[in-house]
Amino acid sequence: MTDFAKRRLLHIAAFGTLAASAALVGCGKKEEAAPAAPAASAAAAAKPEPLKAAWVYIGPVGDAGWTFAHDQGRKAVEAEFGDKVKATFVEKVPEGADAERVFRDLAAQGNKIIFATSFGYMEPMLKVAAEFPDMKFEHATGYKTAPNMRVYDARFYHDAYVSGIIAGGMTKTNTIGFVASFPIPEVLRNINAFTLGAQSVNPKVKTKVVWVSTWFDPPKEGDAAQALINQGADVLLQNTDSSAVLQTAEKNGKFAFGWDSDMSAVAPKAHLASNVVDWGPYYKKAIKEAMDGSWKTGRTIWGKPEGANDVIKLNAAIPEALRKKVEEALAGLKAGTLNPFTGPIVDSTGKERLAKGVGADQDWKDKVDFYVKGVEGKIPSGN
Repeated sequence: MTDFAKRRLLHIAAFGTLAASAALVGCGKKEEAAPAAPAASAAAAAKPEPLKAAWVYIGPVGDAGWTFAHDQGRKAVEAEFGDKVKATFVEKVPEGADAERVFRDLAAQGNKIIFATSFGYMEPMLKVAAEFPDMKFEHATGYKTAPNMRVYDARFYHDAYVSGIIAGGMTKTNTIGFVASFPIPEVLRNINAFTLGAQSVNPKVKTKVVWVSTWFDPPKEGDAAQALINQGADVLLQNTDSSAVLQTAEKNGKFAFGWDSDMSAVAPKAHLASNVVDWGPYYKKAIKEAMDGSWKTGRTIWGKPEGANDVIKLNAAIPEALRKKVEEALAGLKAGTLNPFTGPIVDSTGKERLAKGVGADQDWKDKVDFYVKGVEGKIPSGN
């Protein structure tokens, strides 16, 4: 090979090396200009899973009373937390074995907190709570708790006492009536508070009671109301969940009250006022605690001071002097200076249950198993 040919081959090889180096440098610059997106960015963009919460109702959401009020509270949770919560409900669940099955099914579906909204759900929920220790369970109106199950309640007797003041001032027969569900302390407190409120403005008042052994059965509630009217009662209150008592009163030209929700539009002529409870603030508190890890077991009872209970939409037929007494009672309840259960309290047999000047504590209220003086009849067995 000539010297010229050798030089020619060396020149070509050198040129190839330079070209390859330039290509590599060019590729390196291109990669630096468009770096890959960090994996952390995609993770940050992903939304956390919503908290799954479920409510179990004894009646239909359209009952205009108890269940309707709880469902309004559930909707308040949705409005407050938006897509951070997935709130569902099961309605018309009987107390007992059916409730236990529903609680267990909701737990298996991954709900992190379950609200049981009827007294008779207490034992079934306790049983299921023990099976799902990492979940949170809430029971309305009960008294038994567990490490992962707590109780919440409202002071319905605040409303019942104020309604009693209205009833005592409006009755013409001095006989008022009460449609009662089950003979448990909660219901007996309300009957007694209604009577004591009435007697505070009219000592002649007597209260008649008809027990229906159900929370929601409009025909049965209506029949009970009619029976009370037939016995001379002209102002009625109830501890049941529908508007049937109020509607029956209107048909008979008598007075009655809304219970749990605003029922003023149902029977406006008969409607004296509505005893309402707002569950929204408590439900929002419970959900927030479940989210931030501050949830603890225990028992929460709210009333007029906390804004949970109120008596609203007073009928224009209520005289000004009586209305003033109602306003004074509501103010006293809100300030905590009025305790409807302050002695002397005597039961229907004449036995003293609370000494003069003594205000009942929660333990006393939890054990009410009697009628106060002025309530007629006997309490059914099985309470």
